Amino acid sequence: MKNTPDDKDLAAQLLVYFKDETHSLYMALSQDGYSFTALNAGEPVMDGRNLAEQKGIRDVHISRGPDGAFYLAMTDLHIYARREGLRDTEWERDNKDYGWGNNRGLVFMKSADLISWSRTNVRVDQAFPSLENIGCAWAPQVIYDAEQKKLMLHFTMRFGGGLNRLYYSYVDDAFTKLETEPKLLFEYPKEVSYIDSDIIQVGDKFHLFYVPHDGPPGIKHAVSDSLTSGYVYDPADCDPEPLACEAPNVWKRIGEAKWVLMYDTYSVEPHNFGFCETTDFITFTPIGRFNEGVMKAVNFTSPKHGSVIPLTQTEASQLADHWKLERF
Repeated sequence: MKNTPDDKDLAAQLLVYFKDETHSLYMALSQDGYSFTALNAGEPVMDGRNLAEQKGIRDVHISRGPDGAFYLAMTDLHIYARREGLRDTEWERDNKDYGWGNNRGLVFMKSADLISWSRTNVRVDQAFPSLENIGCAWAPQVIYDAEQKKLMLHFTMRFGGGLNRLYYSYVDDAFTKLETEPKLLFEYPKEVSYIDSDIIQVGDKFHLFYVPHDGPPGIKHAVSDSLTSGYVYDPADCDPEPLACEAPNVWKRIGEAKWVLMYDTYSVEPHNFGFCETTDFITFTPIGRFNEGVMKAVNFTSPKHGSVIPLTQTEASQLADHWKLERF
């Protein structure tokens, strides 16, 4: 079994994201964690029409498992499918009963080298009888549960046209199915929808970032000693964004005790990512959006709902060579 690399061997950052225009998967590399260059000259590295039942993907998340493999999880949803001639109706089901988007599927992909990928289309509503009437399955993310020695999926789900909430389920080692019936991950103290979970472990604490809909959407933060329970509600917004944002993702700067909170500022045109930094998960210092501060998107615009992981120099160079990215 391949092990995960040591911190001293990490040398680059990989950003994955999608775009509304194509509902496809994109990748970008960075050697310093500040300036990112998209692979494939800014075109998709995978076409959403070939990945998803709805012929489009959203909400891209990548992680590395304890086996050293890479895991991609994405929402199977195309919000412009009728416009693109992919279906006759706006959504798969009547939004009066099931709400906006009302998808039921996720896309799971696994790779040893970030180039060759296995793929499974997972119908969440078919996994367990209790999920037959779900209204959505959005924004899946994978994290390793060291206590259970299992990969854990956490995602946004609702029943019928009800409120969106955060759930978790364990998946099989091959990354092809849900093995346990989803349970509530965190209960927001108000009767509103809350979406887009991201979890990072720092020391013995688990930090949950998410987006409640009890006002202008922004990022909130909860902390627990346990991965799957006990998250303590904090009413403060931790993002500095003056406009609506969602899709938090937190990643560590290589070689520093500093973490970046990245989020999707979907309320600006073109869409953009915003960033802030923290060393203590209490104070979050804004560093601007892409190309409006120290963070640079070299050859791409309008990224949506992405995530970042560190790579070794060998991994980054192999990926860059495959996509013919020069001078990396």
